[in-house]
Amino acid sequence: MEIRQLQTFIKVVQFQSFSKAAESLGYSQSAVTIQIKNLEQDLNTHLFDRIGKRVSLTPQGERFLSYAYNIINELNHAKVALDDSRELTGSLRIGTVESLCFSKLPAVLNKMRELHPKVSIRITSTTPEAALEMMEHNEVDLVYILDDPHYDSNWHKAMEVPEDIVFVCSPEYAITRQVEIRAAQLLKYPFMLTEREASYHRRLSQMLASKNLLLEPFLEISNTEFIIQMLKASGGVSLLPYFTVEKHIREGNLALLDVKDLSITMFRQIFFHKEKWVTSEMEEFIRLAKEG
Repeated sequence: MEIRQLQTFIKVVQFQSFSKAAESLGYSQSAVTIQIKNLEQDLNTHLFDRIGKRVSLTPQGERFLSYAYNIINELNHAKVALDDSRELTGSLRIGTVESLCFSKLPAVLNKMRELHPKVSIRITSTTPEAALEMMEHNEVDLVYILDDPHYDSNWHKAMEVPEDIVFVCSPEYAITRQVEIRAAQLLKYPFMLTEREASYHRRLSQMLASKNLLLEPFLEISNTEFIIQMLKASGGVSLLPYFTVEKHIREGNLALLDVKDLSITMFRQIFFHKEKWVTSEMEEFIRLAKEG
């Protein structure tokens, strides 16, 4: 078995065509056919069904595909590990959510720019579901989200970190001086929340519904920083990731509410597709995100 055979196999899978794979690799179609035939002989199995001009993976081919990707990725990792002088100059596409854009991503991106100034990064801010869908269509290289845990056999989860989602309000509110705070008490205050598609807004609505409580927010907006500024300027209550409000709580501009019957935890997660060629740029971003 040769590395070039694995690379050819992957190209045929991607293009679903021997001729298009040959064109992409700069080979003749007969060369591609021979490489696949030799690979099938080495594995003692059929990898493709060839019916007319249509090429599709057999069940054995589908199982072998993940091994082929793993072998190629490990080889790529070895090359990078042995070449300390290699400068990162590629691009990186990241699908993420708005709360991470304001509070977690800046430090990671600044470190990336400091260490690898020639790397080009494109950020798409959207919902967790939309970001994962983009990953499925290879429209982003990595997904960095805050949500309930996600699992899929086609995805690799590179990081999962729990994050508290907390209630905050103006420090002038009398409720901040109460020892026991219950969910029902909060509903008399004007709520400013992220949009309903946001994971923690959705979770809050579900938890309140289980208590026969209904929340009608005064304001819904995707911009976390705007909500924080509104809370500081005009009061109100919000539910936000603790990492977005920690600094404001420490400075006394916002107060943390300990709501006894509502506790919400979400997870910062990084994913990439298992069939994705893992670049050094992707690995470096993941490493820096784990540090932060």
